[in-house]
Amino acid sequence: MANRNWYNLTMDPNEKPSPDEPVAYDTKGQPLYLHPQQSAESANANNPIDAFKVADSTEPEKPIISQETKLKHDRSSQMYSDLNLSDNEYVINAVNRHPIGLFMPFLIGIFLVFVSSIVMANSDSIAGSIKLFENSSLFMIKIPAIVFIAIVVFVTYVAYYIYSNNKFFLTNESVIQKIQTGLFSKNEQTVSLIDIEDASYTQNGIMQQFFNYGSIRLSIQGEETTYRFSYAANPKQCIATITNAIKAFKNDQPDKDND
Repeated sequence: MANRNWYNLTMDPNEKPSPDEPVAYDTKGQPLYLHPQQSAESANANNPIDAFKVADSTEPEKPIISQETKLKHDRSSQMYSDLNLSDNEYVINAVNRHPIGLFMPFLIGIFLVFVSSIVMANSDSIAGSIKLFENSSLFMIKIPAIVFIAIVVFVTYVAYYIYSNNKFFLTNESVIQKIQTGLFSKNEQTVSLIDIEDASYTQNGIMQQFFNYGSIRLSIQGEETTYRFSYAANPKQCIATITNAIKAFKNDQPDKDND
C-alpha cells in the first residue's frame, strides 16, 4: 500500500470537521480540507445569476434615444451628410458667413471683366492707333483679353468657393467648424459643449452693425486655444442659441460628485 505524505490533526472522532478548517497537513505544511474551496470563477459558474451580474457590469449601458431625437438626427444626417454625428446628435443651427464678405472680390472681378470687355470691343481702333499690322488685333488684343477674363472669373470663383465653405454648426452635443483655407486645403474642428467655458461675439464698426454680421468667439476650458468664426451672420442670435444649448447639455450630464 502506498504511503500517504500527510498527517492527521488531533481531533475528537465524534466531532464533524468544518469544511473551512483543515483536516490534515501534507509534508510541505500545506493544509488539506475535507471539501476543496471553490474559486471565484467556479462559484460564479455554479451561480448563474451572480455570473450574469459580473458580466453585465462590464458592458457600457446604451443610451435610450427618444423618437423625437431620432427623427431630428435622421433629418440632420440627410441635410448635412458630410457631418459625423453620433446616434443621438442633431444640428440645432447652421451658421453661414454673411454675403458682405464677397462684396470686394466680386466688385474687383466685375471691374476687371468690364475693362477687358471694353478693350476687346475697341480692339481694332486700339490696334490702328498704335499702328499694328492689319488684322493683328485678334492675336495681339482679343485673345489675351479673353484669357485674362477667364483667369479673373476662375480666381473670383475660387474666392467664392473658399469663403462659402467655411461653415459653423451647432449641435445638441458639440460645435463643429469646417475651415476651408485653399482650393484643396480644409480641416474640421469639433468641440464638445461641456468643454466650452465662454461664448461671445464682436461687432466692430458701422458696417458690421448696419449689415448685422461679426465674429463668434469660443473659449475652451483648460486650453489657451480660442476658436473664432468671422463674418458670421446675426452673431448675437448665434451666441444666444449656443449659450442655451450649452446650458441644456450640461444640465443633462450626470453629476460627477454623486458618482
